[in-house]
Amino acid sequence: MDLYFKNPVQHPLFEAAIAQFEDQISRDVEKESIGGITAAVVMGNDGLWAKGFGWADTRRQIPANVQTIYRVGSITKCFTAVLLVQFHEQGILGLDDKVEQYLPEIKQLGGYGKHKPITFRQLACHTSGLVREPKLSDAASGPIEEWETKILASIPTTSFQFAPGECFNYSNIGYGILGLAISRAAKQSFVDLVGDFIFGPLKMKNSSFVLTPEMWPRLAVGYAKQKDGSSDTELPDKEHVGRGYKVPNGGIYSSVGDLGRFIAAQTGAAPVHILSAENRSEMQRIQTPGSEYSGNGLGFNIQIEEGGVRMVGHAGRVAGYLADHLFNPESGIGVVLLRNYDAIEVKEIENLRRGSKTLLRKLVAANTKDPHG
Repeated sequence: MDLYFKNPVQHPLFEAAIAQFEDQISRDVEKESIGGITAAVVMGNDGLWAKGFGWADTRRQIPANVQTIYRVGSITKCFTAVLLVQFHEQGILGLDDKVEQYLPEIKQLGGYGKHKPITFRQLACHTSGLVREPKLSDAASGPIEEWETKILASIPTTSFQFAPGECFNYSNIGYGILGLAISRAAKQSFVDLVGDFIFGPLKMKNSSFVLTPEMWPRLAVGYAKQKDGSSDTELPDKEHVGRGYKVPNGGIYSSVGDLGRFIAAQTGAAPVHILSAENRSEMQRIQTPGSEYSGNGLGFNIQIEEGGVRMVGHAGRVAGYLADHLFNPESGIGVVLLRNYDAIEVKEIENLRRGSKTLLRKLVAANTKDPHG
């Protein structure tokens, strides 16, 4: 039985919060009238609730459901960071090792010699100082099999915006470089490594970088919203064939059930431990300069709310898709939202994360009040 195929939760306080959330999603999807959303709630290694809203394929009137596959965008970065820490745990590399030890081509970065060498940790928590995107004109296009070639071609067109370690600066190309450096250190294909060390052990059978014949029929059609109110499927369709260098930073397909399994692995509730408790804590610790209440760990965004409640996760946005996964490590409660229409304005992405936070906040509070929680 899949993680999310159990009976709905019986906890009255949870039921009230989920019912409110369900009503809000229903209204939002109906108002947008573009595509659909699949949402889920997990606690420990149990799926508490999951449901699809709207359409996975509007033209063919295929409803979104718990089995629907979506692109998850930058949530992929969390998987890349987990792989990094797994190999740190195995002694294959060190978090504070210089990346140039394994990927000497990094020395071709614009201005590289002016700064201290970049470390794995800096790439993983976005303090490498690198710009967000390379200047290579076709960096984000091309078949997945050639993503490494695109990274190598992108490096000489990439420069520093800040000195390494100076501040947080989100970098997609930084994560592309990170994925290739991990692959070099492990002497194995990055895509295979994620399958062997994360998807396989956690039984994430609906997750992949390349859609399998079994996954294709359940893929939600991606709708890219246009400023005139229309939606376009051409670019999302094109990116299924390949998205250039954007593999370690945005290439994964998944389902709410599989992301629930991934959350369970991060809270230590999964039956198979892919990381030690010490290293999970290290990933979920704020490591960026600035606030002690909000920042980045290794791959994950972290926010510490009033009362010390930690919210850990990552959102994702690619052509035709928005995604979010968020969890509280202490209670093991997590929320997953997968949507097959993207956003024109940043506030739409913020609204998706706000919905996840609101529900998670209510569930954690309810669990704290429950004498059996």
